Amino acid sequence: MSFRIRVLGLLMVVALAATAATAWLTLRQANRQVQSTAAAGRQEVSRITGELHAYGFAHGTWEGLSPTVAGLARDTGQRIRVATETGSLLADSDALAGRTPRALSGQPAVLVDARPVLSVPEGKVPRMSLKQTALAISDYRAALAYAACLRRAGAEVTARPGATGVPRISTDRRPSQCREPSGTADPRTQQDLDALRPCESEQPIAACLQRVFNERVGATAPPRLEIRLGFRNESPPTLATAPTVAVAVGVALAVILGALLLSRAVLHPVRAMTLAAKELGEGDLARRVPVSGRDEIAQLGGAFNRMADSLQAGEERQRRLTGDIAHELRTPLANLRGYLEALRDGVVEPTPELLASLHEEALLQQRVVDDLQDLALAEAGALTYHPVAVDLRDLLEAGRTAHRAQAEAAGVALELQAPGPVIVTADPDRLRQVVGNLVGNALRATAAGGTVTLALLPQDLAQGLAQGEPAVAEMEIRDTGRGISAEDLPHLFDRFWRADASRGRATGGSGLGLSIARQIVTDHRGTIEVRSAVGVGTTFRVSLPTVPDGVGGSGASRAAGASGAG
Repeated sequence: MSFRIRVLGLLMVVALAATAATAWLTLRQANRQVQSTAAAGRQEVSRITGELHAYGFAHGTWEGLSPTVAGLARDTGQRIRVATETGSLLADSDALAGRTPRALSGQPAVLVDARPVLSVPEGKVPRMSLKQTALAISDYRAALAYAACLRRAGAEVTARPGATGVPRISTDRRPSQCREPSGTADPRTQQDLDALRPCESEQPIAACLQRVFNERVGATAPPRLEIRLGFRNESPPTLATAPTVAVAVGVALAVILGALLLSRAVLHPVRAMTLAAKELGEGDLARRVPVSGRDEIAQLGGAFNRMADSLQAGEERQRRLTGDIAHELRTPLANLRGYLEALRDGVVEPTPELLASLHEEALLQQRVVDDLQDLALAEAGALTYHPVAVDLRDLLEAGRTAHRAQAEAAGVALELQAPGPVIVTADPDRLRQVVGNLVGNALRATAAGGTVTLALLPQDLAQGLAQGEPAVAEMEIRDTGRGISAEDLPHLFDRFWRADASRGRATGGSGLGLSIARQIVTDHRGTIEVRSAVGVGTTFRVSLPTVPDGVGGSGASRAAGASGAG
């Protein structure tokens, strides 16, 4: 399965899960809000009908209802229209608020009946009689007249149901024009109760009494109300799922688009690097990938290009090395072959001088081959080292002694500047090889009357250790020869490179000595540097890590610790 399909599938699963969870939470919360809104609406309807019922129950008339309707509309935010069953308008909250009445909603009207419900004590229905019912009707008529009188007088009316359900009217302020109704005592006597013939069931008798009561009080009680709430086009308390679904689909599409763009942004450079790597493996070392930006993909592309540069540089070095080796060996071997064929054919006499010259040329070619082998082993990390404690002053003295005859023959003064012993842990034979190569090059580059100096630089070892820095021993090979130009210095340690463009034997050796010297010094965890000025001379500085006397243990342990350097 391709990377793009896997990324797309993963993002789709995440998107669907996130969308489903979001939609579920949204619907759940919205349902709760709808249920809460519906419950609040039911409470408002119950409050409106309750207060209107209480008004009719207490006043016995719907006169003066407008302030109550206006207050309810203001408190609940509902549009309220109150009318009788016959269609007579009593109050409209829009008209009371000074606005044009809005069209009514399609919700059914709510009925409010202010007539009291006849209360018949449980278990005593068979003992009730129409006489008591008639007395209740009389009491109700008197109570309503009293309530209407009090209301017109501006008194605060309080009503509570009596034993038969007829309201008992009271107020804290009684106007003089109103009088208390008489006959408030319970009219039900034992004789009246006994006059009523028992019925078969209490429920039909209670319904009969309620019907008679309603018929008798119908002309006196306030008419039933039809209450219409709300207005047309009012937002119902319902949940619209379409926006939620639309948002979920939009999120899913956005995730899919993002996945496609992400996979394209990732796979395009990866595909380019795959193609470049394939061509690189087939031999096209000049193949590179375009790099833009600073993200991880750009860093990967940059690393790929650097790897390709390194491979190309290594291939070029290998080709150049092959060409240099062929150049170094072709001419001497051709000379040897020519002389040997001439000797075989009798054209040239085998004189001792000729044989000595041929032997010297063979030894030179053997030296080139040995140097190539040493360099290959050193660069592969397979060159053998035997580290021991070495005094650099003795090492420089041995190099001076070995090249004294060559210096005297060239008329060059060979001096030693070593104020005291400096001990390092190294392979003495390999270090002598380094010093010998540097001194031999210096003698060849210095004209008669010049000077080559082998110097051991003084070091403040105690101060270096106190600062936490490793102690370093430094030795220099200085000459007063012709010097090296600045443009040639970067190539000084290249294999088979010589400052003399003619690559003559008189001015240079095999061309591998400096490359071998640098690798040996590097294997000893040291550095080799060069500075030169044309007409003034050249200085090579070799820096090696050292351990002063009394620090770092015995010489044997130091040698063992340095064995990993090779």
